[in-house]
Amino acid sequence: MKSSNPFLLKGYKSKELFCDREAELKRLCENVENGIDTTLVSPRRMGKTGLILHLFEHYKKNKSIECLYVDINFAISQADFNKLLSEAILKKFPEKTTIGKLFMNLLKGFRPIIRFDAISGEPQVEISYNTEGEKTHTLQGILNFLDAQKTLIVLAIDEFQQISDFPEKNTEAMLRSTIQHLHNIRFIFCGSKKTIMTDMFSNAKRPFYASTQFMYLDKIDDKKYTLFIEKLFRKKGKKIDEDVVRFILEWTRIHTFYTQSLCNMIFSMTEEDAVIDMKIAKEACLELMKRNEPVFFQYKELLSAPQWKYLIAIAKENTVDQPSAKSFLMKHNIGTPTDSQRLKQSLLDKDLLLETITKERTFYQVSDVFFSRWMEREF
Repeated sequence: MKSSNPFLLKGYKSKELFCDREAELKRLCENVENGIDTTLVSPRRMGKTGLILHLFEHYKKNKSIECLYVDINFAISQADFNKLLSEAILKKFPEKTTIGKLFMNLLKGFRPIIRFDAISGEPQVEISYNTEGEKTHTLQGILNFLDAQKTLIVLAIDEFQQISDFPEKNTEAMLRSTIQHLHNIRFIFCGSKKTIMTDMFSNAKRPFYASTQFMYLDKIDDKKYTLFIEKLFRKKGKKIDEDVVRFILEWTRIHTFYTQSLCNMIFSMTEEDAVIDMKIAKEACLELMKRNEPVFFQYKELLSAPQWKYLIAIAKENTVDQPSAKSFLMKHNIGTPTDSQRLKQSLLDKDLLLETITKERTFYQVSDVFFSRWMEREF
């Protein structure tokens, strides 16, 4: 039987298969244990969910702390938020547990319909509302219920920026007003849209202003990632040259998901006792781009011709510091600085471009690394 692939692409298995983030874990623990809420921001697929699950694993044996994760990426209203939070609580605390029984009693007051998925067995909650005020009352009731438990609750809400698009425009203010009176919940507000999340928590005119400690999740240190990759291959009886690891990290820009994906592919393509050289690594790159081509062509269908051309220009440059510079515009026949600004913003809004701001510079790259490498190669 072929050895299990140690390079995970989703979920969390163990700390042995999780690379670094020691400083980030330490800081999250300090916040939890000192009554501080956290705003955790990172580009998509950089590993923030993995870090949260790593934190939860850290507290797994601590009976005085319970950890709860809810992803509201697909929530479009306060009702969706209530539904997803309720389902997350029932998944974490089944009805047979003390907290689960108490929560079921609370839910009954909201006239829910509770089903269980026939395949996964996970709870599905539907709550009917006669007025807008009932939605607010329900959410406040759920949060107050969690706060009333005898154990400390760590509640991580992923893609928290979604609440800014809810039709109920009072959601931010209502949540902030409710949360500031809770003492037994440590919130971790996670988000992938840096501009929106930063504005929500640092704009003095917004309800959540200065209410949390801000934490940005960046790339893993390349030296630590190199040792991690070499170790996992070695543990499975495979040897990988250091120059091949350097190539992997450069080609994937040390972006967690893409690095894991390429290592996963290389592992799956090789037998036990294999010596992984550059030829194998590049074959894996080609295979990944080939497998993702249907998605890449779908991107093209969703873009205007100028947007597609602009995206290719960014990809071929790999990194662009000054997208309105004359040299960039002329080289790729973009048009005027105004045209460049408009195209850049439209692609940022679609999450197809990534803006990175550091002390030294601001630069732009295509968000999907494999898509960027594919365009770089094909065009």
